[in-house]
Amino acid sequence: MQHFEIKGQVRQAAGKATIKAYRKQGLVPCNLYGLGLENVLFTVNAKELKALTDTPKSYIVDIVLDNGEKYQAVLHELQFHPVSDNCLHVDFLAVDEKKPISIEVPIVITGHAIGVQQGGKFVQQSRSIRISALMANLPDDVTVDISKLGLDKKIKAEDIKLDKVNVLTNADTVICMVRATRNSAAATEEAAE
Repeated sequence: MQHFEIKGQVRQAAGKATIKAYRKQGLVPCNLYGLGLENVLFTVNAKELKALTDTPKSYIVDIVLDNGEKYQAVLHELQFHPVSDNCLHVDFLAVDEKKPISIEVPIVITGHAIGVQQGGKFVQQSRSIRISALMANLPDDVTVDISKLGLDKKIKAEDIKLDKVNVLTNADTVICMVRATRNSAAATEEAAE
């Protein structure tokens, strides 16, 4: 899995006024916890953070603080302003390369479904999937081949098999499907006649 480095400045626990002052300076308050760490409070530049939050990709985040401390983490929770859509707060979860990491990764669809060639409509219902693996085994994305997907057929999370990776998404979650349309029904009737 790809790494993304972000630089932060350590901050102290503070009230609303101080947090607002950080945001006016173009800084986003962040919190790092997990692995028995005491909570680490810091701020990052909002523009640098956009490259991490405004992408469908998943990363292991290398946090480098101004006090010399370095941590590896994953994005855990993001809070956005309801109107401006600016990031207001980020929670990072510390990770260790010796322990399994649970993370959402994007789904990449490949191939041309047989059902679409028969007049059906392809529908992708899930854009990402939650997986768990050791850091060395984490994929950047999960590739799903739809070449054999026929009319009214579905690919579910339980159908995705990866080496050294556990799929955590509910087994019944539909990833994608090919729906029958009027055109495909007519084509099937003609073929039957």
